[in-house]
Order: sequence, then C-alpha cells, then structure tokens
Amino acid sequence: MERYLKQLPLELQGIILRAQEISGRLDYKAYLVGGFVRDLILGVPNFDVDIVVEGEGLKFAEELCKVLAGKLTRHRRFGTATVVTHDKLKIDLASARKETYSYPGALPVVSPGNIEDDLFRRDFTINAMAISISYADFGRFVDLFNGRDDLAHKRIRVLHDLSFMDDPTRILRAIRFEQRYGLKIEPHTYRLLTRALKCNALEKVDKQRIRDEVILALKEKEPIKYIRRINRLIGFSFINPGLKKLKRHSFLHLKAAEKEIAWFRNKFVRKRTLDAWLIYLMVILDKLNKREINLVCKRFAFRAGEAKRIICYKSIFKDIDKQLNKKNILPSRIYRLLEPLSYEVIILIKATTDKERVKKHIADFLNIYNGIRLYVTGEDLKNLGIEPSPYFKDILAKTLYAKIDYGLAGKEDELAFIRKFIKKNKRTLG
Repeated sequence: MERYLKQLPLELQGIILRAQEISGRLDYKAYLVGGFVRDLILGVPNFDVDIVVEGEGLKFAEELCKVLAGKLTRHRRFGTATVVTHDKLKIDLASARKETYSYPGALPVVSPGNIEDDLFRRDFTINAMAISISYADFGRFVDLFNGRDDLAHKRIRVLHDLSFMDDPTRILRAIRFEQRYGLKIEPHTYRLLTRALKCNALEKVDKQRIRDEVILALKEKEPIKYIRRINRLIGFSFINPGLKKLKRHSFLHLKAAEKEIAWFRNKFVRKRTLDAWLIYLMVILDKLNKREINLVCKRFAFRAGEAKRIICYKSIFKDIDKQLNKKNILPSRIYRLLEPLSYEVIILIKATTDKERVKKHIADFLNIYNGIRLYVTGEDLKNLGIEPSPYFKDILAKTLYAKIDYGLAGKEDELAFIRKFIKKNKRTLG
C-alpha cells in the first residue's frame, strides 16, 4: 500500500507522516481506515482522513493538533475527535473499539478494542479496510473481510447477517454507496436488506439518524439517481406512510428542479449558496398536506430554518403562482411577492409552475430586482425636514418600489421622488 500512499497530495502525505511520528512517540498502533482507504484504492480524491489508534484516541488527537497547529473538536461521548488544519483538511481520530447493540436500531454500546474489532463493527466490507501507518509495519494492508475483492467486483456486502437489524440506517447507506460508485448490492446482502425492511427496521431507528442519511443522499452529485433507487427498492414510507412510492409526476418535478438549480448556480455565482438538497426534499414531501409536512419536520428534528422553508413552499405555492400569472403585474409587486422568500422556495416555484409568465417574472426578479438597494437613508429624510417616525419605513419602501417600477437612476432621482411624495402626502405626514 505504500505505493498508493506516495500518490497522495503532499499535504496529505505530510499529515500521515506527522501521525506516524505521534504513533511512535505514544507507542500506539495507528491505521488509516474506512472511506479514506476505499477511495485511495479506487483513485477517488478524498481529503477527509480517518485514523484509528489502538490507544487513547483523544490523546493522539491532541498531540496531532499541536503538531499541525490545527483546531481540535472533541467528542468525548464517543471517544473521538476531529482536527481541522489551517488548509481546511479534516482528520477524524478514534480509539479502536467494539460495538454491541442492545436491541435493533439502538445506538451501539461501545467498549475498547483492537483494529480487528473496529473493522468488524463497520457497515460494509468496502469500508472495513485499513492501512497501518506505524513505523514497524508502515503500509501494511488489513483486509479481514475481502473488501478489496468486493471493490474489484463492484459488490456491496455486509460483514454479518444481523448488520441491517443492528443498524437499519445501513439500508440507506448501501443505496448511497451503490449509486455513488456504480456498485451492486450482492444477492445475500440484498436478501438481508429486504428481510430487515419486512421487519420495519427503519421505523425503529432514531429519526434524526434517518434524517442525516437522507440529507447525505440528497447532497450527492446526482441525487435523482438515489431518489429513484430508494423509491424502487424501499419507497419513502419510512418518512411518512403517505409517501409509499413517488409517481411519475414527482420525478418530472425533480428533473425540472435539477435544471433550475443548475441554472441558478451557473448564473448567480455570487449569490448565497443554494441548499439544493432541501429543494429535492420539498419535492419528495409535496404529496403530503401542510399538517403532515409540519409533523415530518418535527419528528425528524429539522432545523428551524430548514423546516420554515419546507413548509413555506407548501403554504404559498398556489397563491404565488396565481399572483405572478396576472397580466400587467408591476415589477414592484413581483418584488414584494418574492423578496421575503428563500432562494430554495423561489427556485422550486420556477421549476414546478406550468406558466411561462411566472417563470419569466421569477427570472426577472433574480436577474434585476433581487438585491436592489436605495441610495437615500433615514438621515436624508431628516434633512428633508421629516421627523423620525413610523412613516420613515413607508416612505423608503415607496421609494424602493418606484425605483423598481420606473428606474430611478440614482440618489438625486430618489430624493426628487421623495420630495414629490412628501408634498402629495403632507397632511398625512404632519
């Protein structure tokens, strides 16, 4: 395996050498493990390093953090830690451990172990390989379950028959790795997977762990592939009973969303990064009513901002679609309708509407009106003799809408509009 390690970027080689030095100083055996080893063999770039030590993982992490002058985050409950270097490279470190499950879907009970125990607790053979980085046997390949052979033959295989029952989230993980690497779930593993599904294994898992796996799948490079495979293999009733199988209509919306996401990313590079995974999730949940979607958000503990956007789309789509389709709608009205909404909701409306006028108005908003600002300020209003009052906000809003509708060119145009507005509304403004 030394040949593979020498092909790594120099910054990764440097991290491994520093880890080797600490391994020798603490007299701990240290190993590269898991996805990093898998991707190393496949030739897939992976800058997230996973290291397991037969010793105190937190102590090892603290020493490595000092040497690399990085930032350390401890996860004492699990005996793990993460070091992030100044170049934003991430190193996850852990003590070798064994795991037992008190009941299906439970969080594992962890106890100290060796590298063999640590590899046996993993999900699939392709993720249960290790490379020693200790001085005594640097580069030694540990492959107790023939993961390299499974990689070569494009197989996903579990390590033991209770794997999916112990941790049902592995069902979703199997699909994710299958689609990402073009692998296939081998027959015996497939039978174990379907058996776990018949036992409703996914319903016995902490909902937040399911949420995390779904988000990871939706963040993959081609999420529709994952959605299609989940739909075909297990459906989405594990999220809500009303989502058994997505129909053709949902996939048309997913493809339209994919197209609009690409359009937004290409055209608006400087705008806020789009949470594309949230858009795909909104399409998946669209069959449900607002109450059901709200319940999903609570059960799966989505963050407040995520839940707000998910529910917002369901709540406002029909009204926004209707309003934006009106003839001769003023640009300022388009602005007022869309400006309070997130980009995710706006993009999904553009993807799912069947009205070309609505699509055009959304494009105009993003191209022209979004981010438009006034030159005048409250201080300018005071200089015009207007006492600070609630009317400040109203005057500035009216000026902004006039700027959008009539193209006020600069500060002088804005001030001219405000003077006319004041003269016309002098009695109201006092």
